[in-house]
Amino acid sequence: MAVSMSRTLGLRVGILDADVSGPSIGQMMGVSGKPAVDSEGLMIPPEAFGVKCMSTALLLPPTGAAFWRGPMVMSALETMMRNVAWRPLDVLLVDMPPGTGDAQLTVCQRLHLTGAVIVSTPQEVALQDARRGVSAFAAARVPVLGMVQNMSLHVCEQCGHESHIFGGGGVQEAAESAGVPLLGDVPLQMDVRESGDAGAPVAASEADSPAVKAYRDMAKKVWEGCIAKQ
Repeated sequence: MAVSMSRTLGLRVGILDADVSGPSIGQMMGVSGKPAVDSEGLMIPPEAFGVKCMSTALLLPPTGAAFWRGPMVMSALETMMRNVAWRPLDVLLVDMPPGTGDAQLTVCQRLHLTGAVIVSTPQEVALQDARRGVSAFAAARVPVLGMVQNMSLHVCEQCGHESHIFGGGGVQEAAESAGVPLLGDVPLQMDVRESGDAGAPVAASEADSPAVKAYRDMAKKVWEGCIAKQ
């Protein structure tokens, strides 16, 4: 979505990887190495595909583990929020881990969030966490802009048969129950996985696949939602 916001909408975008224990943004965006520091002592976030990126993966050795207690997680997030030369930006996306733990609490308390987007696969096990997320953001007075159904279906490349591997429509039902819109469905496609592993997001390609279309549509809806909440 960050790449689509930059490429499709022409926005100045940053993404902060708040999944301190399991950071993946560096790999998915193809950035690595410890960030340089500017004259004011702020870390300069590496940029890829028009998006400024910051993650604990850039601050640790390649196989280093952030095996930290709550206060250390909060400190790391504070550093990435306050000690990084983010500006100028139109939008900063914060990629949070599943659940309602220290990362979510710290971000909600330290940043003035315009809104939250809840991403879930359709099966009930995942939806339980998604519903808790909606409730947590409501308690923190953060508007939920909508929900995204990830891995919504798989289309066989050989015969075109559609398989709802993780179930069908679960996120749509959860969104309706929560009174928020369904922002889009991202299909389970090989190129999404391959591009993430290769550090070249599928949204940066010129492909016209269902996944790329979904990211573009969702980027537009999220940005419109942000404008409406300001």
